[in-house]
Amino acid sequence: MARNATKAKSSRKASDKAAADVLAVDEDILLEFYRRMLLVRRFEEKVGQMYGMGLIGGFCHLYIGQEAVVVGMDTGIREDDAVITSYRCHGHALIRGVDPKAIMAELTGRAGGISQGKSGSMHIFDLEKGFYGGHGIVGAQVPLGAGIAFAKKYQETDSVSLTFFGEGAANQGQVYETFNMASLWKLPVVFVVENNQYAMGTSIKRAKSGTELCHRGEAFGIPGMQVDGMDVEKVYAATQEAVAHARSGEGPILVEMQTYRYRGHSMSDPAKYRTKDEVQKMRAEHDPIDHLRAKITERGMADDDALKAIDKEIKGQVAAAAEFAQTSPEPDLSELMTDIYVDAPESAAQA
Repeated sequence: MARNATKAKSSRKASDKAAADVLAVDEDILLEFYRRMLLVRRFEEKVGQMYGMGLIGGFCHLYIGQEAVVVGMDTGIREDDAVITSYRCHGHALIRGVDPKAIMAELTGRAGGISQGKSGSMHIFDLEKGFYGGHGIVGAQVPLGAGIAFAKKYQETDSVSLTFFGEGAANQGQVYETFNMASLWKLPVVFVVENNQYAMGTSIKRAKSGTELCHRGEAFGIPGMQVDGMDVEKVYAATQEAVAHARSGEGPILVEMQTYRYRGHSMSDPAKYRTKDEVQKMRAEHDPIDHLRAKITERGMADDDALKAIDKEIKGQVAAAAEFAQTSPEPDLSELMTDIYVDAPESAAQA
């Protein structure tokens, strides 16, 4: 009992340290945070609109409200690091550098999509950007993320794998099997729980005996951090600490990002399991973009006109992506048989 209490205490200390280490981020970085978060917000709003018009089909999970997590974490890693996540993946792909036009065209099933229109919303993938995809099976990306970290270590690089999953997936057995192996082999992986408070339609308080998910790795010797995922500066600071831990050879670390999704679990979810007042309160008091906008203006880094100009630019970029997605041709039937097999080198075939 005493040993567990000590471990829990160390996890809280890690969280406190990350919060205390929010340094004065310079003007250029803060404005870039704002620009990138706004890109995700405006893109996802457009996706929701196009879905409602019948231009996007199938499952579709929006990232609205969680923008600070992906922007702060991506800013804290390198281009040679890897990112893998669940089916709520549009924002991750955008911030990893995938072309908005290619993502939007993928959502509409067009040939100009990043996977020629074959993956849809849940499986955006771009290896050139180090983005190993969204994954539709709950928790399945967690062992894959550890496998990527194993490859990084085997190749004797100091790159890390950022492996994202939701608080709903935190109850999956494969997650804990992965924690065990990652800790045993000291893999350079940062496990990130995007705790947006609701696993599909169930509140975390109704589904978990312990709601502080940063402690879930302690049985495997994995330290944990709990971070305000609605504050991009705190996310950025915590990411630097977590990535430094994983990159140093000390093994995995678990980061719980406390965030919130404004929309339903997917576009088909009316979200009747929570009140409108709850959502409005979160928007009014904790919106990550409004929070950052206030900081920027208070610090005199930009005025309202400059921020409106950024918003106008982003809206133009998103509008161009939507136009491309609707005018790009549908994929040829021959695409049904592409990207299924990889041609093995002759030497491997002979072996």
